Amino acid sequence: MKKLTFVTGLWDIKRSDLTDGWSRSYEGHYLNKFQDLLRVENNMIIFGDEELEKVVFKVRNVNNTQFIRRDLEWFKNNDYFDLIQKIRNNPEWYNLSGWLKDSTQASLEYYNPLVMSKMFLLNDATIMDKFDSDQLFWIDAGITNTVHWGYFTHDKIQNTLSEIINKFTFVAFPYDANNEIHGFEFNKINELAGEEVKFVARGGLFGGPKNTISEINGKYYELLMTTLNGGYMGTEESLFSILMYKYPNKFDYFPIEYNGLISKFCEDIKNKTYTICNFKKKHKHDTDKTGLYVISFNSPKQFETLINSMNQYDSNFINRPNKFLLDNSSDLSTTPRYKELCEKFGFEHIKKDNLGICGGRQWIAEHFDETELDYYWFFEDDMFFYPKKGEVCKNGFNRFVDDLYNKSMFIIEKENYDFLKINYTEFYGDNGTQWSWYNVPQQVRETFWPKYPKLPEIGTDPNSPKTVFNNIRSLNGVPYVDGEIYYCNWPQVVSREGNKKMFLDTKWVHPYEQTWMSYMFQEHKKGKINGGLLLMTPTEHDRFEHYSSDLRREN
Repeated sequence: MKKLTFVTGLWDIKRSDLTDGWSRSYEGHYLNKFQDLLRVENNMIIFGDEELEKVVFKVRNVNNTQFIRRDLEWFKNNDYFDLIQKIRNNPEWYNLSGWLKDSTQASLEYYNPLVMSKMFLLNDATIMDKFDSDQLFWIDAGITNTVHWGYFTHDKIQNTLSEIINKFTFVAFPYDANNEIHGFEFNKINELAGEEVKFVARGGLFGGPKNTISEINGKYYELLMTTLNGGYMGTEESLFSILMYKYPNKFDYFPIEYNGLISKFCEDIKNKTYTICNFKKKHKHDTDKTGLYVISFNSPKQFETLINSMNQYDSNFINRPNKFLLDNSSDLSTTPRYKELCEKFGFEHIKKDNLGICGGRQWIAEHFDETELDYYWFFEDDMFFYPKKGEVCKNGFNRFVDDLYNKSMFIIEKENYDFLKINYTEFYGDNGTQWSWYNVPQQVRETFWPKYPKLPEIGTDPNSPKTVFNNIRSLNGVPYVDGEIYYCNWPQVVSREGNKKMFLDTKWVHPYEQTWMSYMFQEHKKGKINGGLLLMTPTEHDRFEHYSSDLRREN
């Protein structure tokens, strides 16, 4: 059996001085119940002052107890103590919600410094551990106020717990937030977590394998200092919740009910009806099974320049995917050079007559559907990467980010988008304007834009509708949005299901970009197609070798 050690601590922070509803007696509520917890046979590492040490050794002995003396003043010596005091005394923070001003967090000098130090005390216990423990779990000193001590002394659920835990683990309950979670602004907590936080981790019982605790402690400290310096504060539970979502590979959790009572968890462990969960996404796709399709026409030099720009920007675009060149050229004298370049860069050369831009795009969708790939990138040969760090487009978005290929693939996989466009700014405009408005049928225009029912007689309308974005997120330094993302033939990555919904479920004999834009907008409004867009502009349009306009075909 793995050796599990409980870690705890208790201090009188004068909660008895608070108003009704928040007041709890140190002697009656905490100290007496703490002595129930001391009956547990497991090894315990306990933090507290000299008076608490006397209480502990009236019940326990040195063989299964390690007492580490820490007076209440210890909390003042931590670098986050003053940051906490600054926030808790700030009206902008305690007026965030009606309950907050009179809460323990706002009223007591030591409450948040104490609860936010649990992770650090657990980490200190791993360093000082005299028991050579395999696993360490923090357990609140007053936990038996809501959980019967018999779960630990009679049922001994910790023995089962030690055998089923493989990761750092929390107990978490579903939570319907309004504008804050335990005082932490809801929009900010979601931003840091990378998605909407719907489960909150409890601070009364958490831990895991000893060898995981140092790493988790480092991530916790970094998050604590970042949020406090930014003026954001909840409790330790707010930070634990962010970590669960942000690093889903490192954490498991036991779900409990909305009331948040840990007794549900104890009962589940006792009866072996527990469920272990995490926030890792269950994907049907494999980002290693990705293709790169380039459509080119009468200019090997355009194709070569595109490939060189990919290698300069992020060589993963060349090294990672299966690569296909759709050679649409009508000038057959270019074929030998295209073949040379394909052999040099590892592309499969596919020669077609002039299918047209959209005809070629349709052919690519049908070709991909017959492969075993899960995603594909689409590029035309005149849409080059812009590998200049520190520069921005005319809309102020970055032109460059490291590791764009892998970060883009992670975003489309994580969000389960049907397609992900990588350019905010394009040649004729940008994604802030809803270009679908120009291309949908009049009835659709009147339905979705009743205030903008008429198209301009000539040209574009400077007051045309703007794109509606639903969520703005950031992942690994790459910001992105979703919502009513319009389709166009600019660089994008498409999923297998997205490809089917976008190009195969409905086909046109003579497809046009405007037709696809209209169709996909309407499918999005039906909830059938979901696109994403990077808030970046890594590529630009540059047709430097021109051809006669009478050779240009759409399909």
